[in-house]
Amino acid sequence: MKVCVVGAGAIGGMMAARLGQAGHELSLIARGAHLDAILNHGLKYIEGEEEIVVKDLVATADMDEIRDQDLVLLGVKAHQIAPIADKLMPMLSADGVIVTLQNGIPWWYFQKLDNAYRDTVVETVDPDGRIAATIDPDRVIGCIAYPAATIDAPGVIRHIEGHRYPVGELDGSESERVRAICDAFVGAGFKSFVLPDIRSEIWLKLWGNLSFNPISALTHSTLVDICRFAPTRALVAEMMTEAQQIAEKLGASFRVSLDKRIAGAESVGKHKTSMLQDLEAGKALEIDGMLGVVVELGRLTETPTPAIDAVFALVSLLNKTAEEEGIRIRGEKL
Repeated sequence: MKVCVVGAGAIGGMMAARLGQAGHELSLIARGAHLDAILNHGLKYIEGEEEIVVKDLVATADMDEIRDQDLVLLGVKAHQIAPIADKLMPMLSADGVIVTLQNGIPWWYFQKLDNAYRDTVVETVDPDGRIAATIDPDRVIGCIAYPAATIDAPGVIRHIEGHRYPVGELDGSESERVRAICDAFVGAGFKSFVLPDIRSEIWLKLWGNLSFNPISALTHSTLVDICRFAPTRALVAEMMTEAQQIAEKLGASFRVSLDKRIAGAESVGKHKTSMLQDLEAGKALEIDGMLGVVVELGRLTETPTPAIDAVFALVSLLNKTAEEEGIRIRGEKL
């Protein structure tokens, strides 16, 4: 299978390394020092005592160089999709598909959805509807990326925890192509399965991300720290409760309890969330796709979200300050 990873960061890089090792024809879209390191030394992936270096690949910053792909893994942040939306479809082969890996509610959430909200534009992540108008929903497969990973250094990805990448068609069907993608993921060493309701699984992942990520960025704390400090644990539960009410009004369901979801985050241990990692690296924070979009859907479903609103305001100001001051905010031991 010809596979291109657009955005070969921590999660994209993890998937690229494993898929490349499994023998798929691999290309990567990356930039800056990360791209330079991959071009010079290959993509290095570390998982426990195992180290993989994939050198048989094409790496470039120019998406126009990549064509005829069977599978495009979209690994960029949600706010980075609009500027490249018109470049994605030309990358595909005649039967190629785009697999989305973003945290939060995706632009396609209401596309092919069989209820009263069908084809509603998710303004927070697709303000002018450009993404929805540009990318054919018939060529999109949803995926939830559960693993945790970090970029240790340019060109070097380190696995932290997890291997699950469930996938699903937007209309809930178990097609031949979604089964083939699932099989390819399993063949690369991941845990994957086909979901009949990809949106409910999106909410299950988002349930934790919309609470733990911003709280982690605001407090410079890891998952276990947040869970074991009673006030922040209570705040997480409040935010998750508000989100659950919204999701259920939209037709989603939750296969685990709120307490079990929090316990799962606690079990990950001293892991910095992706938002805290971005803050420390001086990158823009992925706020709208995780929080702003939930506020929007709260208004859509007439569901109050006071806890989410407050945290959204705080982390938005944090992001604004960091961007305007041109600084990275990183804690250091004295």
